[in-house]
Amino acid sequence: MPADVTLAALHDIVQRAMGWTDAHLHAFEIDGARYGCPGVDEFADGLLDERRHRLGALVSPRQRFTYEYDFGDDWRHQIVVEKALVPAPDVRLPTCIAGARACPPEDCGGVHGYAELLEALDDPEHERHDELLEWLDGPIDPEAFALDDINAALAKLGPRPRRAPRARPTVH
Repeated sequence: MPADVTLAALHDIVQRAMGWTDAHLHAFEIDGARYGCPGVDEFADGLLDERRHRLGALVSPRQRFTYEYDFGDDWRHQIVVEKALVPAPDVRLPTCIAGARACPPEDCGGVHGYAELLEALDDPEHERHDELLEWLDGPIDPEAFALDDINAALAKLGPRPRRAPRARPTVH
């Protein structure tokens, strides 16, 4: 993704990549500061406006930061800026280059709820098996990773502007 992406745009990118619907509150934590949507977030005390802060200005290569989504389910993602690159002119950004496993369904109860969901789906005799299959509209494959689907979802965000004439680095 472009280094000059705002944290608000990064939130949209993560939502698309995860296949989630942006139905819950979220926040980034970078070097002890929290960023999010102060006008929307009921927990906004001390929250910096994510629309006013750009990723490349806040993090450098090999730095980690946290993205938290759905404070009830408590999804905490550790994001690592692996390196900064100058993108080739024909590369559409943002782009997912690799990954593993399927993303958990939204509202499944966080890490522990997802584990319980997979256990129930794996056991046709489990008391919640049929209920959860119906809730999910059918079975899921937790090992599947759909790179093309993720990039199709990211493409719907539209192109991210690049500042000309000098190339901007991207972060991976």
